[in-house]
Amino acid sequence: MGIQFCTNGHLILIVIEDIEETIEWKLMQKKKEKDKAWWRGTLVRRTLLHMALRAWIIQCWWRTTLLRMLEKNRRAALINFITTERAVIKLQSLVRMWRIHWRYCQVLNALYVIQSHWQCHNCQTCALLRGHCVATATHLQFHIEIMNC
Repeated sequence: MGIQFCTNGHLILIVIEDIEETIEWKLMQKKKEKDKAWWRGTLVRRTLLHMALRAWIIQCWWRTTLLRMLEKNRRAALINFITTERAVIKLQSLVRMWRIHWRYCQVLNALYVIQSHWQCHNCQTCALLRGHCVATATHLQFHIEIMNC
């Protein structure tokens, strides 16, 4: 309820409001505020959901990237290991080959010495040389027999 005066002060206007309308209007305002709050909450929850989904996508991408980097590093380490092992095996093979070749040359020189002494003897027809060779991983063995006729 309210009283209002005119500008010159002669007329009095009395306004009477309906209490039910005022209460209903206040309830509608509260309902609108609740609706706004509900809508604001819905928007916040939706935004949080979108942010969580985006964070999850980024985490999945990062895990995949880390796995790729790890696999790439593993592959590089494996290639490095294989290259080193091949070099070591090749070097071992060359050393073994050189040792066997050196031993073979020693035995060959010994055979040349025996042959040269044998050719100097007078009775070349009286005996025969028979031999055989045994090659193992670490040794080269020659067996020579002098056979009399």
